Amino acid sequence: MYKKISQRIKDIRIELGLSQSQFGEKLFVSQDTVSLWELGKSLPSTEYVIRLATEFELSADYILCLEN
Repeated sequence: MYKKISQRIKDIRIELGLSQSQFGEKLFVSQDTVSLWELGKSLPSTEYVIRLATEFELSADYILCLEN
């Protein structure tokens, strides 16, 4: 599951054409945090899943790989 979520976050970022730093700025996290999420070494907290969903107009289910 972690691997899928990490890949989903990376796919969202790349689809938006953002660097890890730019993506992090929009979510108020560091580039290092984005990197950890994408590598599957850490997962975003509920707060950041909500920020991702709100900022990029996505469903939380999509971010968490519960829907395609």
